[in-house]
Amino acid sequence: MTATSLEPGQRQAQRRGIPSNRSDAAPRRSRTLARRLQRPGAWFALPAAGLLAIFFAYPLVTSLWQSFFATSGGVSTWVGLDQYARLLEDPLIAKSLANAGIILVVQVPLMIALAVGLAYLLNQSWLRFRSGFRLLTFLPAVTTLVAYAVVFRVMLATDGGAVNQMLGLVGVAPVDWLHNEWWARVALIAAITWRWTGYNMVIILAGLQSIPGELYEAARIDGAGRWQIFTRIVIPQLRPVLIFTTVTSTIGALQLFDENWILTEGGPSDATLTPVLYLYKVGFRQFDFGYASAIAWLLVTITAVIAVVQFRLMREKP
Repeated sequence: MTATSLEPGQRQAQRRGIPSNRSDAAPRRSRTLARRLQRPGAWFALPAAGLLAIFFAYPLVTSLWQSFFATSGGVSTWVGLDQYARLLEDPLIAKSLANAGIILVVQVPLMIALAVGLAYLLNQSWLRFRSGFRLLTFLPAVTTLVAYAVVFRVMLATDGGAVNQMLGLVGVAPVDWLHNEWWARVALIAAITWRWTGYNMVIILAGLQSIPGELYEAARIDGAGRWQIFTRIVIPQLRPVLIFTTVTSTIGALQLFDENWILTEGGPSDATLTPVLYLYKVGFRQFDFGYASAIAWLLVTITAVIAVVQFRLMREKP
C-alpha cells in the first residue's frame, strides 16, 4: 500500500508514529512496557555503579595515567613509556617475579591437591563428625591475615619458637626459618597453604556435593574401583570448580603482600620479595608513584595472561 492510497487519518497517524492497526500496536505496547519496567532496575543499579566508578574505575584510570609521569621535587613530568622501559632494567622486578613464580609453581598445586583430598575425604558418608572436621579445616580461612602471620612469626622464631622447640625434642637442630633464603620461602609457602587450603576445600566440597549420585552407582555397577571413580568421575565433574580455585589462587599468589611483609619484610636478601611488596616499597617508601603504577599495570597484565592460559589449558576438550 502506498502513501497516496492511505486514508487521511492513517497518513496522519503514520506521521505521528502511531500504529495504523492493532497488529502493529501490540508489539509497540510490549516494547514500551519493557522499557518502563527497566527504569526501576536502572535506578536500583545506579548506587552500585557510582561506587564502582569512584572506587574502581577512577583509581584504575588514574594509575594508568600516572604511570606515564615521573615526580621529582613535587613536580610531575610526562615521560611517556620510560617507566615501563625502566621495568626491563630493574633487577628487583625480575627477582620479585621469580619469587612469585616459585610460589605459583609450588604452593598453588600443593594447596589445590590438599584441598581436593580433604574435600573428598570430608564428603564420605562413613566419616563420623564430618561437620566438626569441616569446621576445623575452614577455621584458618576466617583468621585475619595479620593475626595468623604474627602467630607464624612467633612460632618460627629461631630462638624459643614453638617449631624449633618441637624439633629439638626429636634431636633436630634449630632451623633459621625467617633469616635463611631457602627456609624463608618454605615458611612462607607453609603459612599460605595453612591459611587458604580450607577456603578452597569448601568450594571444592560444594562441587563434590553437586555431582549426581547416579554417576557413582553406575560406575560401581560397571566394576569401577575407588581410584577409577575418583579419576574418571570426580575430577572431570570438578573441572569448572578446579578452574575457578586455580585461577583465584594464582591471582592471590601474584598479589601476595601481608604474609611476607609481616614474616620477613621481603627478606632475607629479597628471597620473599613479591611484586606487590616491591610496589609498596617503591610507592610508599620512595614515593615514586609513577613507577609504582607501572609495576601495578605490569602485574595486571601478567595476571590476565596467566588466567587466560589457565582457562584454555583446563577447559573441557570437545
